Amino acid sequence: MFALFAVNMLVVMLTVAIHYEFLYWMTRLLPKLNIVHRARIVFGVAGGLLAHSVEVWVFGVAYYVKINTPGWGQLHGEYFDGSLLDCVYFSFTVFTTLGFGDIFPAGDLRYLIGIESLTGLVLITWTASFLYYEMQRSWSSR
Repeated sequence: MFALFAVNMLVVMLTVAIHYEFLYWMTRLLPKLNIVHRARIVFGVAGGLLAHSVEVWVFGVAYYVKINTPGWGQLHGEYFDGSLLDCVYFSFTVFTTLGFGDIFPAGDLRYLIGIESLTGLVLITWTASFLYYEMQRSWSSR
């Protein structure tokens, strides 16, 4: 039980650290860009989407490792073949809280899936707050 908790928290902390670093570097980079404000915001959105994609891949790799390690759980589905890309696809549906239906979990893997949904919700909200702040900073200086 402790190993399950520790591995899941390691994955979550890694994604939070990745997100922090993306937002930190965008905070430093965006004001230095000598482009119109609209383009800076688009750049910020692209950076946020890239950050989320990297984080989804971290969870996807974790699923892939877990389903290929005995005792950690499985993913099942009519079209699920156990590939890394299938695990990443599943991660995208969970991270965005879209939900799952064509691929479903069994075993201890369910705990990582639950925490990924919560993590995705928090990180997406963090990105939205960051972008709102960037827009406010520019708009209030005019």
